[in-house]
Amino acid sequence: MTPPAYTPTHPARSQYVRVRGLNYHLQLWGDASLVTPKSPALVMLHGWMDTAASFQFVVDALAQTSKNPRFIIAPDWRGFGLTESPPADSYWFADYLGDLDALLNTLALNQPIDLLGHSMGGNVAMIYAGVRPQRVRRLINLEGFGVPQTQPEQAPQHFARWLNELQSPTALTSYDNLAGVAQRLMKNNPQLSLDKANWLASHWARRRDDGRWHILGDPAHLRASPLLHREEETLAYWRNIKAPLLWVEGEATQMLRQWGNRYPRADFESRLAVVRKVERVTLPQCGHMVHHDQPQTVARLIEAFLTKREPTSE
Repeated sequence: MTPPAYTPTHPARSQYVRVRGLNYHLQLWGDASLVTPKSPALVMLHGWMDTAASFQFVVDALAQTSKNPRFIIAPDWRGFGLTESPPADSYWFADYLGDLDALLNTLALNQPIDLLGHSMGGNVAMIYAGVRPQRVRRLINLEGFGVPQTQPEQAPQHFARWLNELQSPTALTSYDNLAGVAQRLMKNNPQLSLDKANWLASHWARRRDDGRWHILGDPAHLRASPLLHREEETLAYWRNIKAPLLWVEGEATQMLRQWGNRYPRADFESRLAVVRKVERVTLPQCGHMVHHDQPQTVARLIEAFLTKREPTSE
Protein backbone atom coordinates (compact mmCIF):
# COMPACT_ATOMS: atom_id res chain seq x y z
CA MET A 1 0.00 0.00 0.00
CA THR A 2 1.41 3.41 -1.00
CA PRO A 3 1.84 5.61 2.09
CA PRO A 4 -0.10 8.89 2.06
CA ALA A 5 1.88 11.84 0.77
CA TYR A 6 1.11 15.54 0.66
CA THR A 7 0.04 16.82 -2.75
CA PRO A 8 1.15 20.39 -3.55
CA THR A 9 -1.59 22.65 -4.87
CA HIS A 10 0.91 25.16 -6.27
CA PRO A 11 3.89 23.05 -7.45
CA ALA A 12 7.32 24.57 -7.87
CA ARG A 13 9.43 24.42 -10.98
CA SER A 14 13.17 23.78 -10.86
CA GLN A 15 15.83 25.96 -12.41
CA TYR A 16 19.61 25.90 -12.26
CA VAL A 17 21.77 29.02 -12.42
CA ARG A 18 25.51 29.52 -12.13
CA VAL A 19 26.41 31.22 -8.85
CA ARG A 20 30.02 31.79 -7.86
CA GLY A 21 31.22 28.75 -9.78
CA LEU A 22 28.49 26.39 -8.53
CA ASN A 23 25.36 25.07 -10.21
CA TYR A 24 22.69 26.45 -7.91
CA HIS A 25 19.27 24.82 -7.77
CA LEU A 26 16.22 27.03 -7.31
CA GLN A 27 12.60 26.29 -6.55
CA LEU A 28 10.44 28.88 -8.31
CA TRP A 29 6.78 29.77 -8.01
CA GLY A 30 5.31 32.32 -10.41
CA ASP A 31 7.60 34.38 -12.61
CA ALA A 32 9.24 37.79 -12.94
CA SER A 33 6.20 39.27 -14.70
CA LEU A 34 4.45 39.31 -11.30
CA VAL A 35 7.02 41.67 -9.78
CA THR A 36 5.93 45.23 -9.03
CA PRO A 37 7.31 47.88 -6.63
CA LYS A 38 4.51 47.00 -4.17
CA SER A 39 4.87 43.25 -4.72
CA PRO A 40 8.56 42.49 -5.23
CA ALA A 41 10.10 39.06 -5.52
CA LEU A 42 9.92 37.07 -2.28
CA VAL A 43 13.16 35.18 -1.62
CA MET A 44 12.98 32.33 0.91
CA LEU A 45 16.13 30.98 2.57
CA HIS A 46 16.05 27.52 4.16
CA GLY A 47 17.84 26.39 7.29
CA TRP A 48 20.75 24.05 8.05
CA MET A 49 20.27 20.47 6.83
CA ASP A 50 17.14 21.45 4.96
CA THR A 51 16.19 22.24 1.36
CA ALA A 52 14.19 24.84 -0.56
CA ALA A 53 11.31 22.36 -0.90
CA SER A 54 10.73 22.92 2.82
CA PHE A 55 8.70 26.02 1.95
CA GLN A 56 6.16 24.22 -0.26
CA PHE A 57 3.47 24.05 2.45
CA VAL A 58 3.68 27.79 3.12
CA VAL A 59 3.71 28.62 -0.59
CA ASP A 60 0.55 26.55 -1.07
CA ALA A 61 -1.08 28.37 1.84
CA LEU A 62 0.03 31.75 0.44
CA ALA A 63 -1.59 30.90 -2.89
CA GLN A 64 -4.88 30.41 -1.04
CA THR A 65 -4.46 33.46 1.20
CA SER A 66 -3.06 36.08 -1.15
CA LYS A 67 -5.24 38.08 -3.55
CA ASN A 68 -2.26 38.64 -5.83
CA PRO A 69 0.20 35.88 -6.84
CA ARG A 70 3.87 36.57 -6.23
CA PHE A 71 7.18 35.59 -7.75
CA ILE A 72 8.80 33.39 -5.09
CA ILE A 73 12.38 32.13 -5.24
CA ALA A 74 13.88 29.56 -2.85
CA PRO A 75 17.47 28.40 -3.45
CA ASP A 76 19.07 25.24 -2.13
CA TRP A 77 22.15 26.52 -0.32
CA ARG A 78 25.55 25.28 -1.49
CA GLY A 79 26.01 21.67 -0.44
CA PHE A 80 22.30 21.16 0.27
CA GLY A 81 19.47 19.81 -1.83
CA LEU A 82 20.31 19.74 -5.53
CA THR A 83 22.88 22.55 -5.45
CA GLU A 84 26.49 21.57 -6.05
CA SER A 85 28.94 21.17 -3.19
CA PRO A 86 32.14 23.19 -3.43
CA PRO A 87 35.47 21.33 -3.60
CA ALA A 88 36.19 22.05 0.07
CA ASP A 89 36.28 20.22 3.39
CA SER A 90 34.37 22.84 5.39
CA TYR A 91 31.83 25.62 4.93
CA TRP A 92 32.07 29.33 5.72
CA PHE A 93 29.07 31.39 6.76
CA ALA A 94 30.15 34.37 4.68
CA ASP A 95 29.72 32.27 1.54
CA TYR A 96 25.96 32.13 2.07
CA LEU A 97 25.81 35.92 1.92
CA GLY A 98 28.10 35.94 -1.10
CA ASP A 99 25.88 33.39 -2.83
CA LEU A 100 22.70 35.32 -2.04
CA ASP A 101 24.14 38.58 -3.33
CA ALA A 102 25.40 36.91 -6.52
CA LEU A 103 22.07 35.11 -7.01
CA LEU A 104 20.10 38.36 -6.87
CA ASN A 105 22.47 39.85 -9.43
CA THR A 106 22.24 36.78 -11.67
CA LEU A 107 18.44 36.91 -11.62
CA ALA A 108 18.57 40.67 -12.29
CA LEU A 109 16.51 41.43 -9.20
CA ASN A 110 17.50 45.06 -9.22
CA GLN A 111 14.69 46.47 -7.11
CA PRO A 112 14.39 45.74 -3.37
CA ILE A 113 13.16 42.25 -2.51
CA ASP A 114 11.13 40.81 0.32
CA LEU A 115 13.43 38.42 2.19
CA LEU A 116 12.39 35.52 4.42
CA GLY A 117 14.67 33.09 6.19
CA HIS A 118 14.18 30.12 8.50
CA SER A 119 16.73 29.18 11.19
CA MET A 120 20.18 29.45 9.56
CA GLY A 121 18.47 31.12 6.62
CA GLY A 122 17.02 33.65 9.04
CA ASN A 123 20.51 34.36 10.35
CA VAL A 124 21.73 34.94 6.80
CA ALA A 125 18.75 37.18 6.05
CA MET A 126 19.36 39.36 9.11
CA ILE A 127 23.00 39.95 8.29
CA TYR A 128 22.31 40.51 4.60
CA ALA A 129 19.60 43.07 5.43
CA GLY A 130 22.16 44.91 7.56
CA VAL A 131 24.93 44.74 4.97
CA ARG A 132 22.73 45.53 1.95
CA PRO A 133 19.84 47.47 3.53
CA GLN A 134 18.91 49.06 0.21
CA ARG A 135 18.15 45.63 -1.30
CA VAL A 136 15.54 44.50 1.27
CA ARG A 137 12.05 46.03 1.41
CA ARG A 138 10.56 43.74 4.09
CA LEU A 139 12.31 41.14 6.24
CA ILE A 140 10.84 38.01 7.84
CA ASN A 141 12.80 35.86 10.29
CA LEU A 142 11.39 32.47 11.25
CA GLU A 143 13.35 31.30 14.29
CA GLY A 144 16.76 32.59 13.16
CA PHE A 145 18.05 33.22 16.68
CA GLY A 146 21.73 33.36 15.75
CA VAL A 147 24.39 31.65 17.86
CA PRO A 148 25.88 32.26 21.31
CA GLN A 149 28.49 34.94 21.64
CA THR A 150 32.05 33.81 22.27
CA GLN A 151 35.06 35.31 24.00
CA PRO A 152 38.56 35.84 22.56
CA GLU A 153 40.10 33.41 25.06
CA GLN A 154 38.06 30.62 23.46
CA ALA A 155 39.91 31.03 20.15
CA PRO A 156 42.71 28.43 20.64
CA GLN A 157 40.31 25.67 21.68
CA HIS A 158 37.86 26.63 18.94
CA PHE A 159 40.52 26.50 16.25
CA ALA A 160 41.95 23.25 17.58
CA ARG A 161 38.52 21.64 17.37
CA TRP A 162 38.29 22.60 13.69
CA LEU A 163 41.76 21.22 12.96
CA ASN A 164 40.89 17.96 14.70
CA GLU A 165 37.62 17.64 12.76
CA LEU A 166 39.47 18.12 9.47
CA GLN A 167 41.43 14.97 10.23
CA SER A 168 38.30 12.85 10.69
CA PRO A 169 35.89 11.77 7.96
CA THR A 170 32.28 12.91 8.26
CA ALA A 171 29.16 11.02 7.25
CA LEU A 172 25.41 11.38 7.40
CA THR A 173 23.10 8.49 8.23
CA SER A 174 21.59 6.70 5.23
CA TYR A 175 18.27 4.86 5.18
CA ASP A 176 16.85 1.64 3.74
CA ASN A 177 13.86 3.39 2.19
CA LEU A 178 11.93 6.64 2.03
CA ALA A 179 9.78 5.54 4.95
CA GLY A 180 12.91 5.59 7.09
CA VAL A 181 13.70 9.12 5.92
CA ALA A 182 10.15 10.22 6.74
CA GLN A 183 10.43 8.69 10.22
CA ARG A 184 13.66 10.62 10.77
CA LEU A 185 11.90 13.85 9.80
CA MET A 186 9.08 13.10 12.22
CA LYS A 187 11.58 12.32 14.97
CA ASN A 188 13.21 15.71 14.36
CA ASN A 189 9.80 17.37 14.47
CA PRO A 190 7.12 15.33 16.30
CA GLN A 191 4.45 17.77 15.10
CA LEU A 192 5.10 16.95 11.44
CA SER A 193 2.23 14.96 9.91
CA LEU A 194 2.92 11.70 8.09
CA ASP A 195 1.75 12.94 4.69
CA LYS A 196 4.04 15.97 4.85
CA ALA A 197 6.94 13.82 6.09
CA ASN A 198 6.48 11.42 3.18
CA TRP A 199 6.47 14.28 0.69
CA LEU A 200 9.48 16.01 2.24
CA ALA A 201 11.44 12.74 2.38
CA SER A 202 11.53 12.55 -1.42
CA HIS A 203 13.03 16.05 -1.55
CA TRP A 204 15.35 15.56 1.43
CA ALA A 205 17.06 12.38 0.23
CA ARG A 206 18.02 10.53 -2.95
CA ARG A 207 18.61 6.86 -3.67
CA ARG A 208 22.18 6.09 -4.69
CA ASP A 209 23.84 3.15 -6.43
CA ASP A 210 24.16 1.30 -3.12
CA GLY A 211 20.35 1.13 -2.98
CA ARG A 212 20.16 3.26 0.16
CA TRP A 213 18.60 6.70 0.58
CA HIS A 214 21.11 9.44 1.39
CA ILE A 215 20.40 12.89 2.80
CA LEU A 216 20.92 15.69 0.27
CA GLY A 217 23.51 17.43 2.37
CA ASP A 218 27.28 17.52 2.23
CA PRO A 219 28.63 15.83 5.41
CA ALA A 220 31.25 18.58 5.60
CA HIS A 221 28.48 20.80 6.99
CA LEU A 222 28.91 18.85 10.24
CA ARG A 223 32.31 20.43 10.84
CA ALA A 224 32.32 23.41 13.16
CA SER A 225 33.57 26.77 12.01
CA PRO A 226 36.94 27.85 13.42
CA LEU A 227 35.73 31.46 13.66
CA LEU A 228 34.42 33.01 16.84
CA HIS A 229 31.07 34.77 16.99
CA ARG A 230 31.67 38.45 17.70
CA GLU A 231 28.62 39.92 19.38
CA GLU A 232 29.56 43.49 18.54
CA GLU A 233 29.51 42.66 14.85
CA THR A 234 26.08 41.02 15.06
CA LEU A 235 24.70 44.09 16.81
CA ALA A 236 26.21 46.30 14.11
CA TYR A 237 24.54 44.25 11.36
CA TRP A 238 21.16 44.15 13.06
CA ARG A 239 21.31 47.84 14.00
CA ASN A 240 21.84 48.72 10.33
CA ILE A 241 18.67 46.93 9.15
CA LYS A 242 16.34 49.49 7.56
CA ALA A 243 13.53 47.14 6.51
CA PRO A 244 10.63 46.39 8.86
CA LEU A 245 11.12 42.98 10.46
CA LEU A 246 8.54 40.30 11.24
CA TRP A 247 9.91 37.92 13.87
CA VAL A 248 8.08 34.58 14.24
CA GLU A 249 8.85 31.82 16.73
CA GLY A 250 7.13 28.71 18.01
CA GLU A 251 5.94 28.57 21.59
CA ALA A 252 7.44 25.08 21.94
CA THR A 253 10.74 25.87 20.26
CA GLN A 254 13.84 24.25 21.72
CA MET A 255 16.38 26.41 19.90
CA LEU A 256 17.52 28.59 22.80
CA ARG A 257 17.06 25.80 25.33
CA GLN A 258 19.56 23.62 23.49
CA TRP A 259 22.25 26.27 24.05
CA GLY A 260 21.54 26.46 27.77
CA ASN A 261 23.54 29.04 29.70
CA ARG A 262 25.68 29.78 26.64
CA TYR A 263 22.81 31.65 25.03
CA PRO A 264 20.25 32.89 27.57
CA ARG A 265 17.02 34.46 26.36
CA ALA A 266 18.18 37.85 27.60
CA ASP A 267 21.08 37.81 25.13
CA PHE A 268 18.73 37.28 22.21
CA GLU A 269 16.36 39.97 23.45
CA SER A 270 19.22 42.46 23.63
CA ARG A 271 20.06 41.72 19.99
CA LEU A 272 16.50 42.07 18.76
CA ALA A 273 16.14 45.33 20.68
CA VAL A 274 18.58 47.09 18.33
CA VAL A 275 16.41 46.43 15.25
CA ARG A 276 14.38 49.55 14.51
CA LYS A 277 11.01 48.20 13.37
CA VAL A 278 9.97 44.81 14.72
CA GLU A 279 6.66 42.95 14.82
CA ARG A 280 6.76 39.83 16.97
CA VAL A 281 4.54 36.76 16.88
CA THR A 282 4.75 33.60 19.00
CA LEU A 283 2.73 30.70 17.60
CA PRO A 284 1.14 28.27 20.09
CA GLN A 285 1.40 24.51 19.50
CA CYS A 286 4.37 25.13 17.28
CA GLY A 287 8.05 24.17 17.42
CA HIS A 288 11.13 25.28 15.50
CA MET A 289 9.68 24.29 12.10
CA VAL A 290 6.93 26.89 12.19
CA HIS A 291 6.45 26.73 8.41
CA HIS A 292 5.70 23.00 8.69
CA ASP A 293 3.67 23.06 11.88
CA GLN A 294 1.31 25.91 10.97
CA PRO A 295 1.77 26.85 7.30
CA GLN A 296 -1.67 28.49 7.00
CA THR A 297 -1.05 30.75 10.00
CA VAL A 298 2.46 31.59 8.84
CA ALA A 299 1.12 32.38 5.35
CA ARG A 300 -1.49 34.76 6.80
CA LEU A 301 1.20 36.51 8.81
CA ILE A 302 3.45 36.81 5.76
CA GLU A 303 0.65 38.16 3.56
CA ALA A 304 -0.48 40.73 6.14
CA PHE A 305 3.06 41.90 6.80
CA LEU A 306 4.12 42.17 3.17
CA THR A 307 0.99 44.05 2.09
CA LYS A 308 0.87 46.43 5.05
CA ARG A 309 1.13 50.05 4.00
CA GLU A 310 4.29 51.79 5.21
CA PRO A 311 3.87 55.10 7.05
CA THR A 312 4.82 58.07 4.88
CA SER A 313 7.32 59.37 7.42
CA GLU A 314 9.36 58.05 10.32
